[in-house]
Amino acid sequence: MKRLYIAYGSNLNVRQMKTRCPNAKILGTAKLKGWELLFKGSESGSYLTIEKKENGIVPVAIWEIGETDEKTLDRYEGYPNFYYKKDIKLECDEICSGKQCVINAFAYIMHEERQIGVPSLFYLSTCFDGYDTFCFDKQILVDAYHKSKELYENDR
Repeated sequence: MKRLYIAYGSNLNVRQMKTRCPNAKILGTAKLKGWELLFKGSESGSYLTIEKKENGIVPVAIWEIGETDEKTLDRYEGYPNFYYKKDIKLECDEICSGKQCVINAFAYIMHEERQIGVPSLFYLSTCFDGYDTFCFDKQILVDAYHKSKELYENDR
């Protein structure tokens, strides 16, 4: 059974995804409207998540994945303890056809009680690689980094 998966962080990195989920296929790109990026996590590290925000926009890639790939992602994302899954309806620009279509896909969202944090440079670089691949506006990622860093420092 195939499912559609919304990637917004390190899983935008095609090389990483192909290693992790060899049967995954890129379906297209989209913009999550009404969401924002934040870095959150635990003592082991901080990673991207999305949270609701009026007028927010998060660029995403849509992957078609099979059951085995989804189980691999579940382990990688720490589902259900670190991230949970949420189905989201959105408009997608298909890569092969160039057509727009409305789809239902799922995203991993970090549990909201997780603390704001600052990511490692390696993780940030992996995310930037994905933004380059899909020609996304890197300023969105930079803004998420600065907002998370500021919130993190204010909490200390």
